[in-house]
Amino acid sequence: MGGAWDSTNVIDGEVAVITPISLDHTKWLGDTIRDIAIEKSGIIKEGATVVVSEQDESAEIEILAAAVEKNARVLAEGREMSVSARVPAVGGQVINLTTPAATYTDIYLPLFGEHQAHNALLALTAVETLMANGGALPGEIVEAGFAKATSPGRLEIVRSSPTIVVDAAHNPGGAEVLVKALEESFNFERLVGVIGILGDKDAETVLSILEPVLAEVVITTSSSVRSTDVEELADLAREIFGEDRVFAEERLDDAIDLAGARAEYYDTIGVGTGTGVLVAGSVILAAEARILLGRG
Repeated sequence: MGGAWDSTNVIDGEVAVITPISLDHTKWLGDTIRDIAIEKSGIIKEGATVVVSEQDESAEIEILAAAVEKNARVLAEGREMSVSARVPAVGGQVINLTTPAATYTDIYLPLFGEHQAHNALLALTAVETLMANGGALPGEIVEAGFAKATSPGRLEIVRSSPTIVVDAAHNPGGAEVLVKALEESFNFERLVGVIGILGDKDAETVLSILEPVLAEVVITTSSSVRSTDVEELADLAREIFGEDRVFAEERLDDAIDLAGARAEYYDTIGVGTGTGVLVAGSVILAAEARILLGRG
């Protein structure tokens, strides 16, 4: 968790990758973007290369300061690299990626959401740096690698009729990119949420961000002892969604069944067209939903 004190930081990585920093784990990492950026920058090792996404200004300042202190080279999105083109496509998107070494065009990425294109850019630049000494990689290898990319529990379609999408969004930043991707890549006329959130998360903000895209919500819980009590979370949801749009089920399987029934309740065609269920709010909830639906 974080960076400086994360257990994975025992490794002296030649390349450090920092994706967009948002508020999470504030009890331990600090309650500002700047504080969290300082913790995240702890992964930067002496003489390493830092591949960093576009950041909030306060985060960028701290990352650059840490890089200078460690004599690290910085490859920053928006300067040395960019997503130069992107078009949503069936099952994902087609992207052009410009790195310090080359521009790779017409790459099919079978993942939904603009954020995944930017993640792909960071991954490609990191691999160039680590495996090709900063040089370009063969285009056919890049195409083949991205074509096989998977991201379980991240806007993953796990069932159809109605469509059930599982996403591990559990903080405001994750909820924002989830909503943006849903609006871009899916054509839901009626989407019902199955939401369970851990007790140390900003549940009010997450629910508020999801509210505009959800017709109704079924509040539930995961097996984690950190899960917010169902009735407590449901009471909060009622303040945001209104009484008539909120249901509660203790068991995840019951919650998914109810959400599916509520999604299809107004389906005039009768074959699940335009209806869907979104399971989100917790990494653990997403994992357990995948297992229930045969994807685990």
